[in-house]
Amino acid sequence: MSFGTPAQAPTEIGFFLVPKFSMMAFAAALEPLRSANRLAGRSLYRWRLVSRDGKPVTASNDIAVPVDASIRDPLPISMLVVCAGINAERYHDRGVLAWLRRLDARGCDLGAISTGAYLLAHAGLLDGRTCALHWENLASFGEAFPAVAATDEIFVVDGDRFTCSGGTAALDMMLHLMQLQHGRELATAVAEQFIHGPIRDRHEPQRMDLRHRIGATHPGLLAAIRLMEAHLEAPLSQEAIARKAGLSRRQLERLFQRSLARTPNRHYLDMRLARARHLLEQTSRSVLDIAVACGFISASHFTRRFRERFGTTPRALRRPAAAPAADRLN
Repeated sequence: MSFGTPAQAPTEIGFFLVPKFSMMAFAAALEPLRSANRLAGRSLYRWRLVSRDGKPVTASNDIAVPVDASIRDPLPISMLVVCAGINAERYHDRGVLAWLRRLDARGCDLGAISTGAYLLAHAGLLDGRTCALHWENLASFGEAFPAVAATDEIFVVDGDRFTCSGGTAALDMMLHLMQLQHGRELATAVAEQFIHGPIRDRHEPQRMDLRHRIGATHPGLLAAIRLMEAHLEAPLSQEAIARKAGLSRRQLERLFQRSLARTPNRHYLDMRLARARHLLEQTSRSVLDIAVACGFISASHFTRRFRERFGTTPRALRRPAAAPAADRLN
């Protein structure tokens, strides 16, 4: 079966909850199904919540969610959605990965929201496929899984695999499923229930337009920031940025002070440090490697700047990659 194939209702969907999963993305995937049932006046969708051991799972907001089953229980589902969030890249539970492979062998459609794609990739179930992932995780995911084509689209359907970047993108992915299975009229009605506006196409950008992110519209300032974003590993000089943005250095400095209340160099440094923090949290690359990847001349220089910005050192920030369930075989 492939995602969205018209099926005799109801479609049975499982949601596998990984500790620290994103409640926002989970609700955005589940609530449209409830609404579709209410609007249709019948059960188009049924769902079961699953955890590794059948016990409640705590989301990233510290709310514990009870589940219906464990991975040992028989599940009459045709689709499974892996719901993850914080630290999903560290989740290597071999029992769960084997379970996912068994579901695949049985013909179950497999999907993920937010960082749930890490589990499918660790299980080898995304090799040769395209998947959507949150923009913060794209670079580290690409390094860890070169056989997977990760994209910044809000969601991707690749045969019997479906993934979305998280947050409200899960709503658009489920509306897409409804449209394929039950028509645009129902999908639109569900979207209106959630005051969602137009149903977004998969190609919509994840991130807010730069003008809205920084609250400024000057084309020279926008061009300068885009240049900074594109050159984090090998930072450009302030003179080079100004020249490429069609500005003088003095104009560049005035624009940053007026619009962002900071210097261009400060803004550039903070961008590089934020990128470094993401790599520290999401990869096992050495501190020196990350320092170089973010344009710092040495690990000591990087550590000094990092401490000034975040109040801790890169090594202190990076907790041991402990995976409480990762080494269990059953």
